[in-house]
Amino acid sequence: MQNIIFFFLLMTIFTQTSLAQSSFIQNKVIAHRGAWKAQGLPQNSIASLREAIRLGTEGSEFDVWMTADEVLVVNHDHELQGMDIETSTYEQLLTKTLSNGEKIPTLKAYLTEGKTQKSTKLILEFKPSQISVARSERVGELAVKTVQELGAQSWVEYITFSYEGGLKAIATDPKTKVAYLNGDKSPQQLKEAGFYGFDYHISLLRRMPQWIAEAKDLGLTTNSWTINLEEDMLWLLEQGIDFITTDEPEKLLSLIQSKK
Repeated sequence: MQNIIFFFLLMTIFTQTSLAQSSFIQNKVIAHRGAWKAQGLPQNSIASLREAIRLGTEGSEFDVWMTADEVLVVNHDHELQGMDIETSTYEQLLTKTLSNGEKIPTLKAYLTEGKTQKSTKLILEFKPSQISVARSERVGELAVKTVQELGAQSWVEYITFSYEGGLKAIATDPKTKVAYLNGDKSPQQLKEAGFYGFDYHISLLRRMPQWIAEAKDLGLTTNSWTINLEEDMLWLLEQGIDFITTDEPEKLLSLIQSKK
């Protein structure tokens, strides 16, 4: 009986994972820190995630730091209203409130919200620690383990400026999809290190447009940040970029639709 129950549990997990993987939108649009700008929502809030989902973006990007007591929280900057995240406890951060009344989301709360739908991927950027490389590696490891704990692997892809943290995330789960942000590695170097792709600033890709084709030939994904000008959006689309990260997903969605 126990074996039968275990089998059905495995089949349920497999079915849910397959459904999630097959239902995500594919339109290249990644909402940077969620869709916050047009509606005046706090960046990286649950509200901005919900708005990205409502708009129908392919992905919603968000940023992760680790508190002094090793709680992973979602915030772009290293500080929250003057309070340094890495040297503060999660309880201390709860004394601050976002402009819409939310408290700073934990990674677990953010992922739990993201898992309520199967259309928009969650693009998890884990930030390089300002304290040590070892701490950056710890954040990469804990981020992957948290995603595993919540069964959110099908929803989540990762990006990071921390090369060491990225390697640690990949070592923690070789199936993890990690793209590199810093721009100091060629597509070939990323492929050899086990990265899933790159997410480079457009200024670099303007100088090295051949890297987009090289990455594709190697089976790597390509993305560029943070693209708010229409001329940059059009240029990247012409280059065949896989994804475009923007503060103005509404503009990019409209532009892509107009080109169909």
